[in-house]
Amino acid sequence: MRGRAGRFVLAVGVIGALMVPATAAPAAPVRQRAGSDPVPVSLGGLLDNDGIGESPGQADFDGSTYSFPADQVPAAGTVTLGGVPYDFPPTAGDDNVVALGQDVTVAQGHYLGAYLLGASSYGPAGGTATVHYADGGTSQAPVSAPDWYSGGTGVINASHRFSPTETDAHPVSIFPIFLSMDPAREATSVTLPSTAKPVAGTPSMHVFALSLQPAVQGYAVRVGDAASTTKTMPAPGGQQVQVVQATVQNLGDQWLRPGHTATVTVEAAGVRTVAPATLDWLAPGDAQRVEIGIEASSPAPPGTPVAGKVIARVGDDTSAGQDLTLHVGIPPYEATDASLGQHQAPDWFDNAKFGIFIHWGLYSVPAWAPVGQEYAEWYWQHMNDPNDPTYAHHAQTYGEETDYDSFIPQFTAAKFDPEAWVRLFQDAGAKYFVLTAKHHEGFSLFDTAVTDRDSVAMGPHRDLVDALFKADREYTPDVHPGLYYSLPEWYNPADPWMGHGPQNPYTGQPVPYIGYKPVGDYVTDYQAPQMEELIHQYSPDVMWCDIGTPAAPRSVFADFLNHAAQQGDQVTYDDRCGIPTHDYTTPEYAKYGDTVVAKWEASRGLDPRSYGYNAATPDDAYMTAEEAVQDLVDIVSKNGNFLLDIGPRADGTIPEVMQDRLRRIGAWLKVNGESVYNTSYWSRQASAGDDIRFTVAQNKAFYITSLKRPGDQVVVNAPVPIQAGQQISLLGYDGEPLHWTMEDGTLKIDVPAAAQSSGQYAWVFKVKWS
Repeated sequence: MRGRAGRFVLAVGVIGALMVPATAAPAAPVRQRAGSDPVPVSLGGLLDNDGIGESPGQADFDGSTYSFPADQVPAAGTVTLGGVPYDFPPTAGDDNVVALGQDVTVAQGHYLGAYLLGASSYGPAGGTATVHYADGGTSQAPVSAPDWYSGGTGVINASHRFSPTETDAHPVSIFPIFLSMDPAREATSVTLPSTAKPVAGTPSMHVFALSLQPAVQGYAVRVGDAASTTKTMPAPGGQQVQVVQATVQNLGDQWLRPGHTATVTVEAAGVRTVAPATLDWLAPGDAQRVEIGIEASSPAPPGTPVAGKVIARVGDDTSAGQDLTLHVGIPPYEATDASLGQHQAPDWFDNAKFGIFIHWGLYSVPAWAPVGQEYAEWYWQHMNDPNDPTYAHHAQTYGEETDYDSFIPQFTAAKFDPEAWVRLFQDAGAKYFVLTAKHHEGFSLFDTAVTDRDSVAMGPHRDLVDALFKADREYTPDVHPGLYYSLPEWYNPADPWMGHGPQNPYTGQPVPYIGYKPVGDYVTDYQAPQMEELIHQYSPDVMWCDIGTPAAPRSVFADFLNHAAQQGDQVTYDDRCGIPTHDYTTPEYAKYGDTVVAKWEASRGLDPRSYGYNAATPDDAYMTAEEAVQDLVDIVSKNGNFLLDIGPRADGTIPEVMQDRLRRIGAWLKVNGESVYNTSYWSRQASAGDDIRFTVAQNKAFYITSLKRPGDQVVVNAPVPIQAGQQISLLGYDGEPLHWTMEDGTLKIDVPAAAQSSGQYAWVFKVKWS
């Protein structure tokens, strides 16, 4: 994995005098409600881990003597991040709390929740936190922190970390975490989750700071995480305008609702808000990310920095704001981390939620791996390992004299029907796909001038990428096309990932790398030109790099983003390109345990452990449609996308079991897709227990998805945003709205027998706000 590098930057959240737009009358003052500022809590007596060091080996964050660099985290004292003030600990000595079930005493009061700064070591970690109240009661909510190694995506980002002996050039981060509390009761303490003491290979959750958000009577809001972006959005009149993002939280005990709507604008000299954001429905304590459209009201070079403020107003007497530095206008991207780091995943990607991964190549000919244990697409590398079962399998099946490239003529794509493929993706409910343009074997599925090792010069004698992209743009234009590209090749003579060129695994004798044209430098003469071919010949909406080394030149990504902008497209790239910047992270055959605010995408195959087709896998070992739907629901509730992989056969047919699974997923999405597409995670929590997940359709509805078939009553132990008189329905059930009650923070939904028998895989209860 690769993360976004960069030194620590202070995110200012001070409320002060407003900037006045050059073309506007003086703005109304911001009226921040008294007592609404977050209150830092000292963790001094609980600090028990030294995770920040001045030099290699000085501190030990993870139990392996790796640490954060002290010069890239805040100095001790009050620091404001995303509009929240924290009491950041000194970096000398213990500077964080390892979550082991400790009690944190807080000043008795009414709070909406707690903001934590945290990170985990050796994988994401967390659990259930308990809030204790003066009345003797408690409430519980899940909290977890991402792995610090998924760097560049937090609220504090360091460009490197210290190893026991040297500087490790990999970014690491500390992340914002929110713990929901019951504002109707006076809190007295918080019990942290119980994870583990830092030990190599064992996940531990670390907390660096904690602040409390007081509840306020009446109407009150808070603005945080304000930032200008290089994204665009349509404005009234149809023109595309620049996006400014911010998070608005309802701090009051009253709902934002029609008649008391929050309107969010940007005010700065020489800047005009042309598409204000509105929050028509927002429950007390809840928060939503909003987008405001701006344009320059006076001439200025694109990217000009301007001091400004994002302001949320409710009526005439309730306002809040956050200062920020706007970069007005979107200049062309440059081949620098500072420039590329301004890019983020476009809205279409965030709203899509579900995509199809396609692993197809020479490995689709042998199509073998130990079932549930290894990737079949790694066949060539595995057959070179005498200790791997593939080594013996290849000798027994094909003979020791048969080289891997002997499979090239058998990779025919003779039955490849690109129209049928894209219509299947559409039937599955997928909003994008990612095809392997070239995997580690170095065989390209596109027309490349760099080598003859491609599907045009040999094998199918056809540009497979071009055929699929043309079919998509003709028949399914709403499905975004993307390409996977492996940065290294196992045995490319110019820079073999495995340390040597192709050879017979059984004799060690060199064999040809068929189709190879010698080059002087692998990156500049081979890798980068191929990636440029993909950009300019096919205009993909997704560039999905893999492995991260040898790193792709930054110039490739500047060209990728600029080429798309010239065409009016918005594109995205992942975290495996070998450069510090990226739009999203990519856990593989894994998913995060809780909400990760930075965009992410989980991928896995329908096969139990392979992306490429494994002919040895029996149909009953494949992921069921129910499992796939439930993974999708879980991932989306935590701010992720689900990239579900299929592996076509060498002739281009998609195994029937895979088609069946995809169509069943699509059938579920036709009924329940409104709870998935165009939704966001709930700011309070992703789940309640093992079987309940949440999503939000801004200004429209709240969705409660049960991963098990409901009985007579569904009980939801969470502060569901619902008011008396609002209706709950079960998607796919045509009967009357369901009866519900809310008592002591627990929602109970009565489910009639006819509703219980409807649906499959996952059951979505819709709270309609309007």
